[in-house]
Amino acid sequence: MKMGRREFLAMPTLLAAARSTDAQIDEVRIGFEDYLYRAPYKFGGKEVDRVTMLNVHCRLHSKQGKTAAGFAAMPLGNVWSFPAPDIPYDTTLAAMKALAAKIARLTQDFRGFAHPLDVNAALEPEYLKAAVETSRESSLPHPIPKLCTLVTASPVDAALHDAFGRLHGRNSFQVCGKDFVAYDLAHYLNGEFRGEYLDRYIQPTATPRIRMYHSVGASDPLTPAEVTRHIGDGLPESLEEWIPYSGVTALKIKLNGADLAWDVDRVAAIDRVTAAAQARRGWKEWLYSLDFNERCPNVQYLLEFDRRLHGQAPSAFDRVQYIEQPTARDLAANRQNTMFEAARLRPVVIDESLTGLDALLLAREMGYTGVALKACKGQSQTLLLAAATQKYKLFRCVQDLTCPGAALVHSVGIAAHVPGVSSLEANAREYVPAANRGWEKRFPGIFDVRDGFLKTTGLDGPGLCTS
Repeated sequence: MKMGRREFLAMPTLLAAARSTDAQIDEVRIGFEDYLYRAPYKFGGKEVDRVTMLNVHCRLHSKQGKTAAGFAAMPLGNVWSFPAPDIPYDTTLAAMKALAAKIARLTQDFRGFAHPLDVNAALEPEYLKAAVETSRESSLPHPIPKLCTLVTASPVDAALHDAFGRLHGRNSFQVCGKDFVAYDLAHYLNGEFRGEYLDRYIQPTATPRIRMYHSVGASDPLTPAEVTRHIGDGLPESLEEWIPYSGVTALKIKLNGADLAWDVDRVAAIDRVTAAAQARRGWKEWLYSLDFNERCPNVQYLLEFDRRLHGQAPSAFDRVQYIEQPTARDLAANRQNTMFEAARLRPVVIDESLTGLDALLLAREMGYTGVALKACKGQSQTLLLAAATQKYKLFRCVQDLTCPGAALVHSVGIAAHVPGVSSLEANAREYVPAANRGWEKRFPGIFDVRDGFLKTTGLDGPGLCTS
């Protein structure tokens, strides 16, 4: 007889080898908040001027009867996670909202005591089935992608991790080792991790500070003279003004990927403006990362870009720390775009492609040398893939989804607890600072950056520090 979903979620065999520290889910509640950007953010050929935040509250209880609440939030980045030119923005957003409601119900219906890692491992297949259902019910011309499902589920997973840490009075990054997790990493990844646990790969305390990558969108003005619509809210309105304001020491540059001359000229122009601004403040060392948002038609485009940039603006080329997702996210369908030659010049990392260990291993086979970890793909997956990147000696960075408020606190927590991560993109302060209100007093070092670095003071408290 075919087992129903509720019976599946109640199966005690899923919770074999349970720990006395495990918890059971009592409640999962969701809500939404909408914000307009102070200025549009252009990436991947599209401009985004608004965001809907998915807020998740949950409650757990232990076998001893103790309870704890958790909270997390994440932007529903439908433009990035569900790119579909023939589907309106409001339609993909509505599909994500509907999916979020299903994911919340599925998670609340999960019976038994478990660690959040095991809840997520058991439920991710159910979340993907719910995405198929939502696609059908919404009559979408394309199904909701796995990446979009991960983004939608990510604050639910994070809220569970937050509550679980609070339940034990410890930071969430400190409750993922052998004393709290029933299975070794081989259970979640592969046999190469047999006998290993996450505490081998995750720092128990946060790195004191993380270099902040400031984003330069494809339509962002570089100088005050380029500003065509003044905002007048007291914040900088051009790159030239942002550099001294935030003490910027690293720039993430969004590129076109479909116009080689424009891409090279854009980086060269940004380098000229940045060099002048840094000279005025007496600063000599800064970095660039280049993000094509998978729009390069092939790897030859990237190689030619590298060649031209090195010839036209050698100082800019020398400052590039890594290149992010140059070609299409579907690696299996684009096996010809290997990155061996390009990665000899600079690390080439996957972002949109990274939806699980299988994608990471395929990318490694294709010559990619790094990964972009993101809170929006889930705390559970991010911790596990952080372990895999270290095992395979891959370059690691942590990226943003224009994460404000609790989402940024979560992202900074990941960057500060994963060894080898030296920097983090954080751009909500540029585009949607209204969504940060109330958080500046709790974490001034994260939300009011003046020396180019995010300070992690306060991030070693209970949970994920997002409640």
